[in-house]
Amino acid sequence: MKNKYSVTRYYGVPVSYDKSGNYIFEEDVKVHSWRNGKHTKGSFQGIGQLFLTENNLLVAIVDFEKIKFKDRHTLVPFERFTKESVSNELLKKFSKEDF
Repeated sequence: MKNKYSVTRYYGVPVSYDKSGNYIFEEDVKVHSWRNGKHTKGSFQGIGQLFLTENNLLVAIVDFEKIKFKDRHTLVPFERFTKESVSNELLKKFSKEDF
């Protein structure tokens, strides 16, 4: 099937800015998951990278896993990867138990 593409589930946490313009996680924020789609722009660089959802929500990637092409419909695709990322100190707030 020529229309198949590699599908990855990205676990992410929405981010916002503090008064200094640094990325922060909101209090009591939970990890959610999205997937790349056929028309997702950009490429995955690594944990901590930010992406934009279709609703312009900025999300930091905290983990990822490959999924089967046929299982992609259980997840919402996102719009595009950005070239920005959050600090490693900020990422340490989340562990595998959070999702």
